[in-house]
Amino acid sequence: MAEERQFHLEIVTPDRQFFIGEAQELTVPAIDGSLGVLAGHEPAVTALEPGELRYRANGEWHEAVVSQGLVEIMPEKVMVLVFSAERPEEIDRARAEAAKERAEERLRQKLSMRDYYNSKAALARALARLKASKRH
Repeated sequence: MAEERQFHLEIVTPDRQFFIGEAQELTVPAIDGSLGVLAGHEPAVTALEPGELRYRANGEWHEAVVSQGLVEIMPEKVMVLVFSAERPEEIDRARAEAAKERAEERLRQKLSMRDYYNSKAALARALARLKASKRH
């Protein structure tokens, strides 16, 4: 059987290098839907929204919950830059539930446009964290 093509993958946040290594597949939560990446993908840059990122390295799937960010895709290298990334087992479910409730309460109030969008982003992050933590 022929060896599967790989690409270099870096998932980086401002405070840590979440993953750096070779991968066979990547799925990211792009702003216009889920985006899959394989080695040799056309060059692209797209914004990411809070959600679940999955990558396959050494034949094994790994998951992460990521916040907003960007992904730069090149044929042999992919760079994911996000504000936060955490494995499902790292998620504090009670803290995520509290963040969800705070964001929902802020959305019920009359807010400036900036506060509204910040609250929507906080709610999206909390929901992504809760969804991932339920499965693990």
